[in-house]
Amino acid sequence: MTAPPRLTPAQIVALGPLGSVSPELRRALSGAGFEPMPQPAEGDWLACHPERGQKYAEFVAEKPLVPDETRRTLALLPLGVPARPGIPRPGLLRDALEAFYALPARLLPRVPLAEVGMRTRINPHTGKVQLYTPHILAFLKQRLPPDVFALAAITGEDLYPDESWNFVFGIATPRHRVGVFSFARYDPAFDDEPFHPGDEKLVLRRMIKVLVHEVGHMFGLRHCIYFSCLMNGSNHIEEADARPQHVCPVCLRKLQHAIGFDVIRRYEALERFYEGAGLDDEAAWVAERLGEIRA
Repeated sequence: MTAPPRLTPAQIVALGPLGSVSPELRRALSGAGFEPMPQPAEGDWLACHPERGQKYAEFVAEKPLVPDETRRTLALLPLGVPARPGIPRPGLLRDALEAFYALPARLLPRVPLAEVGMRTRINPHTGKVQLYTPHILAFLKQRLPPDVFALAAITGEDLYPDESWNFVFGIATPRHRVGVFSFARYDPAFDDEPFHPGDEKLVLRRMIKVLVHEVGHMFGLRHCIYFSCLMNGSNHIEEADARPQHVCPVCLRKLQHAIGFDVIRRYEALERFYEGAGLDDEAAWVAERLGEIRA
């Protein structure tokens, strides 16, 4: 079978043979509309954390945990005080999870930070409180409902995974299907800046990206090095902002293998969500992909 158009040899190898996929999925994986992975600059993720990537065949061979009839729901757990005005409500993030992963998602009751009982520290660079992620992950493992495949906690407090790290946007454990992410550094107030017109959508885009990125790790996806992709690693806010809102063909094939969704219906649900959330650029990108897939 001929290789899909628009793909480099490395991308074709990472994607794997497509003889067994449907015509619609094959068109979705063609490479149309996806940008190549940019060369990392000094301070970027790959410049500091060299990674070899994860081909589709490697993903399948690793036999990651996948949803089944018993555990086929995603859950979102707000942690700590409610977000201040301008920060997207958790229900909107729940809707994003449901559309992105084509699985039912529900919002759990908010949990006070004191109930978690975690270590904290003051970041020496920012002077702000940070929460120790291993203690949060241990708490979430105990709170994972039996019908939930993946549980993600969201918090407005900054996070750190180890004393040697400055901070982390989010972290997840595929084996235990739990993760936590912070919107602290996505809020202009973190740098003592006021909200400006348009900041609400910028914060929403940032929060959706880190949320679905961390949940992607719970499905067994590692950082992507083949395209500009939602699953790219990020070392700083500028690099995180540069990531697209979508997964690349390689990561899309992994998710479709794990979840078994209809690719057209998934994109249709994403288009409805983006339109409803006022994310016009993302809605237009999805509409263009649907045009390619239906052709």
